[in-house]
Amino acid sequence: MSRVLSHQEARTFYDEFGSKQDHQGFYEDPALDALVANAGFETSNAVVELGCGTGRLAEQLLRDELASHATYTGFDVSETMVELAKERLQPWADRAQVYLTQGALRLPLEPGCCDRFLSAYVLDLLDEQDIGQVLDEAQRLLVDDGRLCLVSLTFGQSTISRVTSRIWSAVHAMRPQLVGGCRPLRLESFLGNHWSVRHQEVRCAFSICSEVLVASLI
Repeated sequence: MSRVLSHQEARTFYDEFGSKQDHQGFYEDPALDALVANAGFETSNAVVELGCGTGRLAEQLLRDELASHATYTGFDVSETMVELAKERLQPWADRAQVYLTQGALRLPLEPGCCDRFLSAYVLDLLDEQDIGQVLDEAQRLLVDDGRLCLVSLTFGQSTISRVTSRIWSAVHAMRPQLVGGCRPLRLESFLGNHWSVRHQEVRCAFSICSEVLVASLI
């Protein structure tokens, strides 16, 4: 596996990238829509998101999906992203909180505090050890019938999308900052024996493919 950005490098990149992150919606939105359609957010009581970015997905959930009593807690390593998300989620300030992290993957939350653990386009920035830690943290925070909700860049499904993912991987190997530190991976391969897949699909837009995965604890 090629070198991934350190937590400090990722923080620096996304502090500078800021609101331009929302421009990635041209390929992210189909996958995020598929996640929302299959993760059962409408029955959730508490959502925790690792890597909230600008708060665009959180805003959608709070506005359109979550019940009026449901809470949202987001975390991000970028101070810029945290400030953007706080501003965006101000209409729901009574039940939505966003916090800055220093890159630690163990979150300052009590075990069993949520029924949806969400992370979109974050695991594809991390190395294998960190991905394992995120999944361990999800296992700690989720209630028994909770759901793990993930989206990541993945490998192409058609000829043109396979070429795109190969080029993306090559650029990442040479200079990961050029692709925001992200690279294609297969989420399902990291789950191990603790998780049961409830929904898994690949959505491709403009030849860029994303894996959507919803799982529950066994």
